[in-house]
Amino acid sequence: MEKIASFTINHIKLQPGIYVSRKDRVGNSTVTTFDLRMTSPNEEPVMNTAEVHTIEHLGATFLRNREGWKENVVYFGPMGCRTGFYLLLAGDYTSSEIVPLVKEMFEFIRDFRGEVPGASPMDCGNYLDMNLPMANYLAEKYLNQVIEGIEESRLVYPE
Repeated sequence: MEKIASFTINHIKLQPGIYVSRKDRVGNSTVTTFDLRMTSPNEEPVMNTAEVHTIEHLGATFLRNREGWKENVVYFGPMGCRTGFYLLLAGDYTSSEIVPLVKEMFEFIRDFRGEVPGASPMDCGNYLDMNLPMANYLAEKYLNQVIEGIEESRLVYPE
């Protein structure tokens, strides 16, 4: 079997950033998949499931309510390796085009207080597995260390 595209990325050189993972044609439309890499693979500890789950709930809620973008959101969710998230948008985008959106989303996550949207037994299959303080912390870390003044090297996959 052929390797899938995400397994061809050099994870030894990969650093936190915002990358175009792939672009797929669906009928006459393009869907752009972004790799929102939050930790350095195989160098830093991975994120725990509770904070990943919290970021997923908050990020999805933000994106699906964000005027000007909500109509284009196809999916937002965690990578199985727990080093980041995938964001799928209807449209043909570059990484630099979505930096402002990603920044807003992680500011929302960093600043969020209160009940996590969808964190109830009626709304979620694992509603107790949440860690809002750690999600706030990781969002702030991503903003400070990656998003603010993001360099070109953090917008294009390494060779």
